[in-house]
Amino acid sequence: MRDNNAGAPAHLRNYISPVARADSKGQEAASDSEEGSCPAFGFLRGLEARAIAVEFRLASGNSEWFAYHCLVSWRHNPSVGLLLKFTNGDVTSLVLICGSNLDAPVGQAQVNLTDRGLHRQRIVYIREMDEAELRQARGGGPSIDRIDIAEFETVEEQREWLKARAPAFLRKQG
Repeated sequence: MRDNNAGAPAHLRNYISPVARADSKGQEAASDSEEGSCPAFGFLRGLEARAIAVEFRLASGNSEWFAYHCLVSWRHNPSVGLLLKFTNGDVTSLVLICGSNLDAPVGQAQVNLTDRGLHRQRIVYIREMDEAELRQARGGGPSIDRIDIAEFETVEEQREWLKARAPAFLRKQG
């Protein structure tokens, strides 16, 4: 089994609990596990459990991790997806998660990506799904078509990026 944390920054590697590759393909973790999953994301089961960081698994095989303490805001638009904003003071990163049913609860823990997942820092990874997984998820479960990640130094750069990728998330200046 491949260690999913191998590419994580050294200071986060020991804090990110690995989820078996089978979990990332949608198979439920063993009942004694502290983690669960669906094809779109993995989560901590315990109501009081909190992750230190969230991993974004891209279809290319690359992964990026962001610490939850850098997550400053997120917005959900059911017709577009989720927009997460991370900042460390110098640079702002936007993560655009495009998909459907992102607020649908999964598993016995009834975790979703919005109010019961990211809001409570229970999501350990979010992954782009392949075509076969997307077809299977059409039955109402969460599906993730695409994850776009970009870094910005100015608000103007952020607005241009959003205008090109997800104009529904643009707020009127005023």
